Amino acid sequence: MKAKLKSIASVQMGHSFRTRLDPDQSGNVAVIQMKDLTEDNRLNRDELVVIDMEELKEKHRVEVNDIAFRSRGLTNTAALINAELDNAVIAAPLLRIRVEKKNKIDPAYLCWFINQPASQATLLSQSTGTVQRTIGKPALESLELLIPPMDAQIKIVELERLALEEQKIMKELAEKKRQLMEGILMCFASESQ
Repeated sequence: MKAKLKSIASVQMGHSFRTRLDPDQSGNVAVIQMKDLTEDNRLNRDELVVIDMEELKEKHRVEVNDIAFRSRGLTNTAALINAELDNAVIAAPLLRIRVEKKNKIDPAYLCWFINQPASQATLLSQSTGTVQRTIGKPALESLELLIPPMDAQIKIVELERLALEEQKIMKELAEKKRQLMEGILMCFASESQ
């Protein structure tokens, strides 16, 4: 099945803060900014700025399985917010994507689909700006999605998770191998004197 993103999810611009964010340890709202999204499209919860915000409108409140989309910059990928956050808001220029029809599409699958090279190429073709690339809300809403059955979506997400885990393990293994080889060569150099 094919569908436009706007038919299964809502897209909203992140909250626009008029002034610099002043961290407040006793604040009541955590703010998700571009810098809080990792290179591998995860949310780094440990670094969220907490502020005192008098009024957090319900439409700006972040929920589990919302997706944060980087609408500006060199990277225009999405990150799934897969953890419960008490009183959190997404800051502009991030866009918040919220799946409205959860029985049709898994939010994790939607995030994966947005980050695929074909989807990224489609979004790039609709971007504006030369110095600072911007993907507007209409371009994101018009993204055409491939929506397989729910069981297939879940399998795709799990296979992607396993592939990323494998890459992480292989990278760690390569680093340990490099360290071992350096140790062996250093021993050989010492013994050769």
